[in-house]
Amino acid sequence: MASLKKVVLAYSGGLDTSVIAKWLQETYDCEVVTFTADIGQGEEVEPARAKAKAMGIKEIYIEDLREEFVRDYVFPMFRANTIYEGEYLLGTSIARPLIAKRLVEIANETGADAISHGATGKGNDQVRFELGAYALKPGIKVIAPWREWDLNSREKLMAYCEQHNIPVDYAKQKTKSPYSMDANLLHISYEGGMLEDPWEEAEEAMWRWSVSPEAAPDEATYVTLTYKHGDVVAINGQDMSPATVLEYLNKVGGANGIGRLDIVENRYVGMKSRGCYETPGGTILLKAHRAIESLTLDREVAHLKDAMMPRYAEMIYNGYWWSPERQMLQTAIDESQQVVNGEVRVKLYKGNVSIAGRRSDDSLFDGKIATFEDDAGAYNQQDAEGFIKLNALRMRIAAGKGRKLR
Repeated sequence: MASLKKVVLAYSGGLDTSVIAKWLQETYDCEVVTFTADIGQGEEVEPARAKAKAMGIKEIYIEDLREEFVRDYVFPMFRANTIYEGEYLLGTSIARPLIAKRLVEIANETGADAISHGATGKGNDQVRFELGAYALKPGIKVIAPWREWDLNSREKLMAYCEQHNIPVDYAKQKTKSPYSMDANLLHISYEGGMLEDPWEEAEEAMWRWSVSPEAAPDEATYVTLTYKHGDVVAINGQDMSPATVLEYLNKVGGANGIGRLDIVENRYVGMKSRGCYETPGGTILLKAHRAIESLTLDREVAHLKDAMMPRYAEMIYNGYWWSPERQMLQTAIDESQQVVNGEVRVKLYKGNVSIAGRRSDDSLFDGKIATFEDDAGAYNQQDAEGFIKLNALRMRIAAGKGRKLR
């Protein structure tokens, strides 16, 4: 093994990363620094400190990154109306650049030689963590234990814990979900277990953030979002921070059965994967943001944004947040948002989000021109004849040459 003095580990306090912490100490004979991020996963992160101390770890970082996560990652992504493969709101993908950034920063602060993570060799997260780390610190060494060790089952991990006196909450193990789950303020994901059969419907007991649409209230809930430069800054007239906005929308959306998704997606590493997601707040944000843009953006700007969005979504999904091409697109997207100001009223009802109203001082909607009533000369309908003939000219010429359409 390469000689290492110190490694910064992305540490959750769970079984896998606890094993990794001890495995790094044993395999590389190095000091381990743990980094635990609170990005809104809904579980206490402070217990990770005691677990790390029990393994002899001296440098322990536990940080509340919820505001930074939403402000600097989630909101910029939603300015682009980003969805991957037409459905996925990228809840796991968008958290990885922030974690990668802090791993590198902590490595610099502590003089560490390397960073480490608990992502498996089959998934996308290994790519996201490592592309981000290399972009931010080209010479950093990355240790991915799942690509090195032979502890490839829960039984082997538990045996390793027993052999090395790693404390395991056996009571929690007995009640552990059969699914592989990842959560943050934007979403919670479920993979594995019975979901590995794409024909099987997800069981109702699996979902944690939302009621089923059938069980949602029989009366609609109305919510008014205030936008400034493309970001929500207030809800129902009350100013809120970015993280508080998402927390509120998750709660009200989940209570109305909003944001459930069951998809088969194409992983960057090449395989197809079936996953279920709950993204209540993000589902509301996407619908409302498109509504305020429909009122304020120039047509060609809006269409160009829509054309760029799938490429932007792939960049985030595949781990290229810290790339020059993503930053170039972000600059263009953010420039378009300077006029995306105003209010959107959404109606939440049994799993659906519909737009009940939108208004803006920057609106390009001109009622005098668009009206079906007398427009008092605001629009000359005779102008349309020349417009149509000019746009038909190439097709008329081709038809005149006898070209047939199939």
